[in-house]
Amino acid sequence: MRPVIIAANWKMHTTPSDAGDLATTIAARTNVDGVERVICPPFVCLAAVRDALAATPAGAGVGVGAQNVHHELTGAYTGEIGATMLVGLASWVIVGHSERRRDAGETDELIGRKLGRAIEAGLRPILCVGEQLDEREAGQAEMVVAAQLRGCLATFAADPGALETAGLVVAYEPVWAIGTGRTARGSDAAAMADAIRAAVRGLGGGFAGLAGELPVLYGGSVTAATAAEFLAEPAIDGALVGGASLKVEEMAGIVARAGLTAAGRRAAARVAG
Repeated sequence: MRPVIIAANWKMHTTPSDAGDLATTIAARTNVDGVERVICPPFVCLAAVRDALAATPAGAGVGVGAQNVHHELTGAYTGEIGATMLVGLASWVIVGHSERRRDAGETDELIGRKLGRAIEAGLRPILCVGEQLDEREAGQAEMVVAAQLRGCLATFAADPGALETAGLVVAYEPVWAIGTGRTARGSDAAAMADAIRAAVRGLGGGFAGLAGELPVLYGGSVTAATAAEFLAEPAIDGALVGGASLKVEEMAGIVARAGLTAAGRRAAARVAG
C-alpha cells in the first residue's frame, strides 16, 4: 500500500522569525492518521522550522524538507547548498521543480546528479516532472514526462534499488496549471501518474520493482477546494502544495481530504487481506 503524502512548498516566503509559528500551527491542525506531512521552507528557515516542530508534540510526525540541493557536495559554488549541509536540518528535499527548470535552466541530467547527491546524504527526494501547455496541446505530455524521467534516473541504471531504498517520490507538475488560473482534471493527473509508473517500469531491470510502489503526488496549484478531485484518484498518492501551504485553513482542508484517501486504502487492504 503506497503512502499518502502532503508536502508543503513554501517557496520564497516566510522568515526565520515567523516560519516556526506557522509550521507548528499547521502541524497542530493537520494531525490526521495515515498522512505523511512534509514542510519545505526556504533554506534560511530550515533550522527554525526544525526546532519549532521538535518543541511541540504536534510536530513529531511532520518532516522537514529543503526546496533544492546542489549537484556537487562541496566546492566554489557561491550561494549554493550541498546535500551534506542539509543533514540534521532536513530529511526530505525537492529536486527538479518546474521553477528551477525555468529560472535556473536545470536540465534532466543535472537534476539526476542532484538526486544522486540527495540520496547519498540520506535525504528522501521528491522529484518533479511535468509538461508545458504547448506540449500538452500537441499530445506530447506523456512523452515529455517520460523523457524527463529517463534523463533524471539514468544515473541509477546500475543501481535502481537505491531509489527504492531512499523512498523516491515523484511529483507531477503540469506547468500550465501552476499560478495560471487553469486547472488540470483529476482524470488527467491520474492518467499521467499511471504513465509515470509505466515509464519507470519501462527503464527495465530493477526499475520494475520501483515502479509498482512509487508514490506519485499531484502538484498543480492544489487548494482545499480542488484537492478532493485529485485525491479521489487511486493513482494519486497525495499533493505537493504551493501557495495554499502558507494558509493554515487550506492545509487543514487538504490534509483532511488526504486522510479520507488513507482511510479508504486501509479499509481496502483489510478486505483484500
